[in-house]
Amino acid sequence: MSGTLQMPREDDITTLRGGATAAILASDLDRKVFLAQETARRWHRRRLSLRSPLDPPLPDRPGRPEKPLLVPPKNTEKRSLHTLPGRLAMLHALAHIELNAVDLALDIVARFATEPVPQSFFDGWMQVAFEEAKHFGMVRDRMRALGADYGDMPAHDGLWQAAHATRNDLTARLAVVPLILEARGLDVTPSLQEKMRETGDIESADVLNVIYEDEKGHVAIGAKWFRFLCARQKRDPARTFQELVRANFRGALKAPFNDIARAEAGLTPSFYRSLTATSHA
Repeated sequence: MSGTLQMPREDDITTLRGGATAAILASDLDRKVFLAQETARRWHRRRLSLRSPLDPPLPDRPGRPEKPLLVPPKNTEKRSLHTLPGRLAMLHALAHIELNAVDLALDIVARFATEPVPQSFFDGWMQVAFEEAKHFGMVRDRMRALGADYGDMPAHDGLWQAAHATRNDLTARLAVVPLILEARGLDVTPSLQEKMRETGDIESADVLNVIYEDEKGHVAIGAKWFRFLCARQKRDPARTFQELVRANFRGALKAPFNDIARAEAGLTPSFYRSLTATSHA
């Protein structure tokens, strides 16, 4: 990120795109959470215009503190959830995912603020940004209660790579971020909740449950607008999803799938089943 970019103060949030960009730029994570949620509040109260020529430019990467150290996914720690270090490693990975999700939701608003979409598009994504910021705070608070903090362990950078790959195509962004990355949370979170309960860590399980219920709504918002854009382009949604995933997503989609939760969010098996054996270099 360029050192010449200046972060506006809270009082300088005069547009939705400006506020979202200010939150993305923030390297102090308490400030990032505050700016994301305050921008969402002001937008939902209709106290902000959508954009202005004076909005700050979007950075290539979101603001981050010095830690955690970013490493390849294979170098992140994997431990048993039946140990405290293992549960902390899982919570740290989850905090990292939620932090990236804050910036991804903000980026879809700021980057695509000139797209010809209804105002309700931005309503939905700012609701997502607000809730992802809430999730990050909940997971971080749980880590602190267990004697650790976000930044104590390495993390990987794969989530932001997905954003970079789809920075010029809103339909592709919707396919990859909510309909692959967020939908994956619907698949894995219930079993993580169960394992946390088995270890007696009811507090962490309760945090996971809040995230799981909110993420259903996030995937539904992604599916709604993906279908909207496909309809406008007169494209078949399932086929378009498969084409965009093959072009923009590295790796294969991994079973098992939570077909019920996915379908409730508008993501039926016709979208993703044929992609499970697909692998990309």
